[in-house]
Amino acid sequence: MSSIPSIQSQGQDYEEQHVHQVYEQIASHFSSTRYKPWPIIENFLKELPNGAVGLDIGCGNGKYLAVNPNIFILGSDRSTALTKIAARHQPHAAIVADNLALPHPKTYFDFAISIAVVHHLSTSERRIEAMRSVLEILKYPDQEESTEKGNGHTSTPSKGGRALIYVWALEQKSSRRGWDEGHEQDVMVPWVMKEKASNDRTFHRYYHLYRSGELESNIVDAGGKVLQAGYEKDNWWAIAIRDRRVD
Repeated sequence: MSSIPSIQSQGQDYEEQHVHQVYEQIASHFSSTRYKPWPIIENFLKELPNGAVGLDIGCGNGKYLAVNPNIFILGSDRSTALTKIAARHQPHAAIVADNLALPHPKTYFDFAISIAVVHHLSTSERRIEAMRSVLEILKYPDQEESTEKGNGHTSTPSKGGRALIYVWALEQKSSRRGWDEGHEQDVMVPWVMKEKASNDRTFHRYYHLYRSGELESNIVDAGGKVLQAGYEKDNWWAIAIRDRRVD
């Protein structure tokens, strides 16, 4: 896993080469390895009220679209090849869309999920803008009640939309990758695709590895308020709402 030598040239063109083109080429193989829902994401979707309508932004092969048959999810992905696979999860739908240019009405949806997507954006500004795009499509919370929980408190909106965001963590000392505090946060991660008639092909995808607290900070900078946050399987995750005080 090689490091990024410089962030000077990173942006839309950089991501086109080191993220989007790669996923177009590995889509089928990538999809075959992504079939089991992660527990926290599955619980988030199953706890939504019947009839809720939301988005899976960066849906990949669409493995989360049919987790809860009592809600409707519109998936979107920058990869045309992955979107075609995701669209098979009827009655849900999937479209090609960029996280930074979502074609959806603002303040409309009950929920959104963004799973392992934002870390593919190559600058802090673009990552924050991606989170802002996710938050802006959510319904506003009507009101909030502060309740005691353990040694602190949690804010519970009575209504409104919520977003669940996952990103890769820098702190992965116990994983096969071995990253941890002190390692470079901008890395290239190999994807090896087996070829029957020739040598294996290796593709490299760009990732920004999030350190502890960075995801929550980005959400606040994007105009959100964090309700819950945690760590699961080498990922940082957070559930957030729109912060009326910012808009």
